[in-house]
Amino acid sequence: MMNNFLSFQIHGGNDLLVVIAESISSILTFFDNISIQSPEKFLNSVLPGVSGLDNIHPLLVHFPIAFLSIFFVVDLVATLVKKHQWHQVASWFLYFGTIGSLFTVIAGFIAANSVEHGENVHEIMEHHEHIGVSIVILALILSTWRIITGGIIPPVANTLHLILSALLCSLILLGADLGAMMVYQYGVAVKAARPVPASESMPQDTNTSTSNDPVPMTPSSSPIAPPAHHHHHKHAHNHTH
Repeated sequence: MMNNFLSFQIHGGNDLLVVIAESISSILTFFDNISIQSPEKFLNSVLPGVSGLDNIHPLLVHFPIAFLSIFFVVDLVATLVKKHQWHQVASWFLYFGTIGSLFTVIAGFIAANSVEHGENVHEIMEHHEHIGVSIVILALILSTWRIITGGIIPPVANTLHLILSALLCSLILLGADLGAMMVYQYGVAVKAARPVPASESMPQDTNTSTSNDPVPMTPSSSPIAPPAHHHHHKHAHNHTH
């Protein structure tokens, strides 16, 4: 009786129940599939992007960018509105960002020795590495400063602290710009996409006649339309590694 009621509600146009039913079905199917998979296939199904990475540097780099940027914003607002408690919150973002930047730079050095790149990219990569090391050093200085003072920095010293924090965010922006240039302009560590054969991209005509006899032409008073011209453009993408 209850099943009939639910079935009636779903088929009666209740979109919410349809969404809930489909979501539950998708979740159950997901757990059913991963229960019979090997650890490698499980990782591929849950995190397909991560499993396709040659190194974890692109995965780690987002954490220090986020933590250190939030640290600067919160600390600046805390100074403007004179909220000491907010300085304590900003300190934790600084500590997490410092730890994240340290692991990110280590992963970056490992990635630099594992990905193929040309001489033109090598110079950009070295600048990117120098900026990353500078970020770690500056973040460590700010973190040590706040730990020693217990987060209580005098107004005059706090001005210098904010200037160094602004410099830290500027270095993060420059480092991110160089990283984006290497990936999107020079294709560093980017795998080339497999071209799709024309036989796969063109729709198959299922109504093609199997007879070998020519199809008779029927006279028509309307002019015959000119044949369509199909232009296939092939763009070669050269990636320098």
